[in-house]
Amino acid sequence: MTEHRLEAVDLDAATLPSATAEIEHERRVAIFDLVEKNSFQPAEAITGPYRLKLSLQDNRLAFDVTGADYARTYALSLTPMKTVLKDYLLICDSYYEALRGSSATQIEAVDMGRRGLHNEGAELLTARLEGKVAIDHETARRLFTLVCALYRRG
Repeated sequence: MTEHRLEAVDLDAATLPSATAEIEHERRVAIFDLVEKNSFQPAEAITGPYRLKLSLQDNRLAFDVTGADYARTYALSLTPMKTVLKDYLLICDSYYEALRGSSATQIEAVDMGRRGLHNEGAELLTARLEGKVAIDHETARRLFTLVCALYRRG
């Protein structure tokens, strides 16, 4: 039986904006969690595991996927995802600010909104990859975190 999973994930350093300590931590955790447990099956691939490099190229999200018998780059327009990306990044900023001095109730309220937008972004990413790469919900959530890391402006 073949393993359709990611064994490595890299973010293109040339297109990755600088980040705060919190954001850098989220990137590292998302990559670690993604490599530890994921479901990633390119449509035409026969065997895994795969390596993934994410980058931004000409306002497109590039998924460069390689495996033992497989090499392909998928370029997805960011336009359909811009609203959820912007909203998610704004609420993340509010969440980090809340952590610095808000009550537990306020932090929980912001976090609920953040998780909802994160799920929405993961579902949108899954839909954008349909017919190209099959992923499960948890893989989509972690990938969405990394897409946000690339999308974030300064």
